[in-house]
Amino acid sequence: MSSSDLRRINKIEVPFVVVLGERPVKLSEILAWIPGSIIELGKDAEDELDIRINNKQIGSGTAVKVGENFGVQINYCGEPQHRIEAMGPDTAAATDEHQDAEPVAAAQLDDEL
Repeated sequence: MSSSDLRRINKIEVPFVVVLGERPVKLSEILAWIPGSIIELGKDAEDELDIRINNKQIGSGTAVKVGENFGVQINYCGEPQHRIEAMGPDTAAATDEHQDAEPVAAAQLDDEL
């Protein structure tokens, strides 16, 4: 690989996401949300936040304030090889653990009725 190829690759942008918390939510709960609703997350306020690239966790960090903005201080970021692999295609999307939204929504609606 030439140095110009490497320079071009290094300019590629990928999604960087910091996850405050996650939890399953019933569709009926989502439909009941209004401005001002508070959704409790199953994570302690002092816990580290997940850092994801292409929706794959590559590390963790702590929320910080940077001027008037939020930021994240990286506490762990894994091996460079793991970070490079995270930038590739999402191979997990083809597995059974991921389902189309339509059948999931239909099953939840049937359960609610």
